[in-house]
Amino acid sequence: MQVMVNSDNHIHGSAALEDRVRGRVTDKLKRFEDHLTRIEVHFNDENSHKSGGQDKRCQLEARLKGRDPVSVSHNADQLEQALEGAIDKLGTVLERNIEKQRPN
Repeated sequence: MQVMVNSDNHIHGSAALEDRVRGRVTDKLKRFEDHLTRIEVHFNDENSHKSGGQDKRCQLEARLKGRDPVSVSHNADQLEQALEGAIDKLGTVLERNIEKQRPN
């Protein structure tokens, strides 16, 4: 499972951030790796230079083998919180999606 990390020009996308994000996504979604080819992580600062709550957004797009991709997003005050919320949502969506495909 490949994990790609992207950020807008208002978020400093360092190598350390990318490594942390890849590790976290891989750890939390490892149980689905047989069903996934790629997960794309997109970070945005929706208020850019202004301050405000819930302005960090993390969108996760999962590419499932032989199926349409699924996407979730989560807004929070901090990037890490946005990432954790999006990972939790994606886990729920993947669980439902994969369960539907299993034979009875």
